[in-house]
Amino acid sequence: MTLESNMRINGNRLWDALMEMAKIGPGVRGGNNRQTLTDEDAEGRKLFTRWCEDAGLTIGIDQMGTMFARREGTEPDLDPVMVGSHLDTQPTGGKYDGVLGVLSGLEIIRTLNELGIKTRRPIVVVNWTNEEGTRFAPPMLASGVFADVHTLDWAYARQDAEGKTMGAELERIGFKGDEPVGARKMHAFFELHIEQGPILEAEGIDIGVVTHGQGLNWLQVTLTGRESHTGSTPMPMRVNAGLGMARITQAVDEIAWSHAPLAVGAVGHCDVYPNSRNIIPGKVVFTIDFRHPEKDVIATMEAELRERATKIADDIGLQMEIEQTGGFDPVKFDDTCVKAVRDAAVRLGYTHRDLVSGAGHDACWINRVAPTAMIMCPCVDGLSHNEDEEITPEWATAGADVLYHAVVETAEIVE
Repeated sequence: MTLESNMRINGNRLWDALMEMAKIGPGVRGGNNRQTLTDEDAEGRKLFTRWCEDAGLTIGIDQMGTMFARREGTEPDLDPVMVGSHLDTQPTGGKYDGVLGVLSGLEIIRTLNELGIKTRRPIVVVNWTNEEGTRFAPPMLASGVFADVHTLDWAYARQDAEGKTMGAELERIGFKGDEPVGARKMHAFFELHIEQGPILEAEGIDIGVVTHGQGLNWLQVTLTGRESHTGSTPMPMRVNAGLGMARITQAVDEIAWSHAPLAVGAVGHCDVYPNSRNIIPGKVVFTIDFRHPEKDVIATMEAELRERATKIADDIGLQMEIEQTGGFDPVKFDDTCVKAVRDAAVRLGYTHRDLVSGAGHDACWINRVAPTAMIMCPCVDGLSHNEDEEITPEWATAGADVLYHAVVETAEIVE
């Protein structure tokens, strides 16, 4: 049985859920600070749990804290269709990044319950742990363990800026489950996300059908020089780690421009030691983010960076270490799942276009272990990872409608 075009989710109910979740871990100017495994993250998880239980779902939690909320199918032994994203945010994050995908999954269940629709396959709504990777690098950590990209022990040992480990923080907030990571099988996975880019809004398009994802490479650079007084140390006698970071930052920008138009690169995170206004930095630790849809170009950019950074460090007299702290190859999403998304957009009368995702998402790792596709909706000015991130209720509803049709068609309606 095929869903009719008039079968849609309750957009007002979805929007109300987004606004209610946004009350947890509020930012300073309208966004959210609900970083992974903080007390605020725990509070958001508990609200999600209550909503899922109210919808008749059973909750499972794996050893990485990922939450699986299951609606049974008429044939429970069939592999389920999974749908979801993440509830954690950036320190100055928006109300929709990740959260839209999780709560739209919940809205699918609420709509099915309301209409009395049954599916052959179970449907599971997922909240992946630590997608953002701000507090515990790298990003998409739980989905990476699920897909065998990382080991569980390695993930548990990740430390935040205060030296707290991920494993200990999972236990502290009470979300370290017993279920082995990756034990759950799935028939397919769908993720709805805001675009985090300007294309859909600029072109007036309702839906992005994501066919590919850019590859990503995160390099953590540690430069060690010598701390000394800024006022009394002559310029020729300085070993300034901050200067090295500045010059490498410039090199990153130049390397990305040299592989235009698809390459991007920036330094987005840095720690400066001792971080005092009158001390020349003796140590800096910063992360470089290179992205491109071709694996060979990413490798070339890294090689160029290593060569230029080595010369910069040598010229200043710095010691340097470079460690890859995250990365994934370019992704091609499953043709059948992508077709389900495109067909849903056509059936519902939404304008749509193919997109390549410039950001990393849990779907990028899950694509390794199950057929996967992504849907994107516009966001104002393409702004994300920012408290000013904004979407409209209409955009959210359109994305969730397409998600609903793609997921339920794949789970197969029972007549």
